[in-house]
Amino acid sequence: MKKKAALVSAGLGLTGLAALLTWRGPTLPPGTEATIARVRAEPLTGVVTGTSGYAQSGGVHIWYESIPPTGEEKGVVLLSSSLGVGSLFWPPSFLRSLSAAGYRVVRYDHRGTGASSWMPDWNRKQPYSLIDMARDVVAVLDELRIERAHLIGLSLGGFVAQEVVIAHPERVRSLTLMSTSADPTDPSMPGPRTWPLVRSVAAGLPLLRYRLLGGETNLVKELIAGLVGQGGDEPVDVEEWTRIVLYDLRERNGLNMRALLQHQVAVSVTRSRYPLLGQVTAPTLVIHGTADAFLPIEHGHRLAAAIPSAQGLWLEGVGHPFPYPQMTGVMKAIMSHLGAA
Repeated sequence: MKKKAALVSAGLGLTGLAALLTWRGPTLPPGTEATIARVRAEPLTGVVTGTSGYAQSGGVHIWYESIPPTGEEKGVVLLSSSLGVGSLFWPPSFLRSLSAAGYRVVRYDHRGTGASSWMPDWNRKQPYSLIDMARDVVAVLDELRIERAHLIGLSLGGFVAQEVVIAHPERVRSLTLMSTSADPTDPSMPGPRTWPLVRSVAAGLPLLRYRLLGGETNLVKELIAGLVGQGGDEPVDVEEWTRIVLYDLRERNGLNMRALLQHQVAVSVTRSRYPLLGQVTAPTLVIHGTADAFLPIEHGHRLAAAIPSAQGLWLEGVGHPFPYPQMTGVMKAIMSHLGAA
């Protein structure tokens, strides 16, 4: 009986795997396959266009890129990305909009991601915290001799940006906090919403087949399909994103799965920021989707209420993934916020 049960279980597993590999997700833009093949055969250019280098943060190497503005410089915008994600994956159109508006854009890789130190000696007994990750930001500012910057933080990057303004308010001209929280572990706040998360995972399962199949072409398709599935104001630029994915795979070894765990632990070992945010004077814009299943909208509302200067932008029906479907309106709000600051 045990042998029979094992055979049935194995059969069901193979059936499920076969179904997953053939389950179609979002339709890829026309010509995607040919574009990926062409870009794979060409030299990879145009991914890192600014001045890049490393800042030293307590023995940790933090990679950064400083992208000059178009025309006269109005100020510096520093971007802090989400959990486990390297800085190359900020949407190129987002970077161009900031540069075109006159801002020098600085992006950096969190420790554990991209070209920054991958922390091979990390362990749960001696983890780093969000406060350590905030010191990485200050190290980048020091390396580039930037006295003050506008900080834009997405999800985990929003946690880090808050820690920077708490410890070094003199270094922050403004805060833009997107899809984030002052304490995602607060038991009084709603946690991830189960059914929306289940629907989100189910919608993402067709993308998983690309990762299971492996190889450069399929990993590019995985990202393109994800962007198509999110929807948006503008079509997905397959060529541009292909270059980014290939550069990340060839020059940076792609996604570091250990960083996902490291960043989660950094969040869990860091104290709540709610008691400290009342002292923040930097102009702050909080952006959050009302359909965010990972950090429900209540986190955005409470975060905005905790910072005296904060204004809220609530995106109706929008979830956690970035770029948002309503990026045109979001960019207008961000530009207005930066200009006022």
